[in-house]
Amino acid sequence: METFDRVDAAILALRGGSHAEEVLGASDPWAADLAEAQYTVGEGPGVEAFAAGSPVLVSDLRFEQVRWPGFAQAALDGGVAAMFAFPLQFGAIRLGTLELIRRGPGGLPSDELRDAVLAADLGAAALLRQARTAEVEGHEFAPDPVRSFQDVNVATGMLAAQLHIGLDDAFTRLRAHAYGRNRSILDVARDVLERRIVLDELAE
Repeated sequence: METFDRVDAAILALRGGSHAEEVLGASDPWAADLAEAQYTVGEGPGVEAFAAGSPVLVSDLRFEQVRWPGFAQAALDGGVAAMFAFPLQFGAIRLGTLELIRRGPGGLPSDELRDAVLAADLGAAALLRQARTAEVEGHEFAPDPVRSFQDVNVATGMLAAQLHIGLDDAFTRLRAHAYGRNRSILDVARDVLERRIVLDELAE
C-alpha cells in the first residue's frame, strides 16, 4: 500500500463468472467484507470491471446509488467513499480484479492510476505463471484464498438437486434470500449446509 498514498485498502479477487470468485488477497477484514458484499449482490466496481475488461473508477459512491442500488448504500454505510477497480487480464484472458478503496471521496492522481494498471498487469502475469507451473507439474492450480466462497458453490448444488432446478437458478435464489434479509450470501450458504435453513424456504 506504500505506492498508493491515497488508498486505504485493497482487494485482489480471482473471478470466473457471475458466481465463481475467491478473494486471493485483502489488506484487512474490512476490505474482504467489501468483496463479499459485491459477491452477495452481484454488482459493484469489481464486478463491472471484470465484465467490461476495463477499469471502473468511482471517486464518490454517493452518486452511484442508481448504478448499483444493492451495493452503493451498503458500501457507504460500511465507510467506503471511493473505489477503483482494474481487471486482471492478459490479452483476451480475464482472471479477476484489483480493487483499491478509499474512506474519503476523491479520485486518484495520474501516477497512482498508472501504478494501479501496472500492478494489475503484474498480478495477472503472476497468476498465469502459477497456473502454467501447476499444469506442467501435473496438479491443479488452487491458490489459497483469504476468503473462499466454496460453501456457496456447495449450497448451490444442494439446492439445485433438491428443487430440481439449474445451478444458476439455485444461486439466484440464495442471493435473493441473502439480499432480502440484509445478510451475506456466504452466511446463508453456511446455514443451508448446517441445515439451519430448510431448502423448501428457498423454493420461491
